[in-house]
Amino acid sequence: MSSYEPLYVDYLIYFNRDQDYFECHEVLEELWLERERDSLYKGLLQIAVGLYHFRNDNLRGGRMMLQSSVDLLKSYPETSRGIALGSLVQEVQELVHGLSGPEPQNFPYRDLHIQIQDEVLVQEVRERALELKPNIPQRRSPTRGRIYEEKMKALQQEQNLQSE
Repeated sequence: MSSYEPLYVDYLIYFNRDQDYFECHEVLEELWLERERDSLYKGLLQIAVGLYHFRNDNLRGGRMMLQSSVDLLKSYPETSRGIALGSLVQEVQELVHGLSGPEPQNFPYRDLHIQIQDEVLVQEVRERALELKPNIPQRRSPTRGRIYEEKMKALQQEQNLQSE
């Protein structure tokens, strides 16, 4: 039995392996809502959203989301939910500082990596990563929920008709 929520494990895979911050948002938002808007999940979600905006040259939106994540996460222990949260928050603070400078457009974008410290979580991520298809190139539309499921069902039916 898993010690960690499957959506949290998926988030870590999309974050570290794929750097697909859009999909990170999708999976963690679902978990955040299930867990009564847990502020730790909200902060992790905001890091993904901030990086998504920063990478897509929405510097103001990226800075605001990243700052909000720092505000939420800085009071948590250095190690939380199996990850090195303290060092992640420090890296996010560095991005916020760079994006708050006089020429944020000259501050270079960089992906972040979440250090996983709990060996149980490391193993769960490894095992799940074998099943979870990489999002490369990254999808730019939702890949979860009713609309996506209906779209995929229709596409599958179309493919089945073509193969008959």
